[in-house]
Amino acid sequence: MTLNTQLNLTRPDDFYEALIDMHRDLSEAQSQSANAQLILLLANHIGDQATLEEAIRLARQGVQDAAA
Repeated sequence: MTLNTQLNLTRPDDFYEALIDMHRDLSEAQSQSANAQLILLLANHIGDQATLEEAIRLARQGVQDAAA
């Protein structure tokens, strides 16, 4: 499975709002836990190791590029 990096959300603004709402009224620790749980649920849904490793690499690269 190849990682799709093109916009694939039918309602990206609604998704972003739901993601922000997930964090509402959570402590920093709870927010980090919710993020981790969401990542693991989505990773399990994807299931393909190579795709997940590509996503990890691109996420890290994005953080490093932003810091540069």
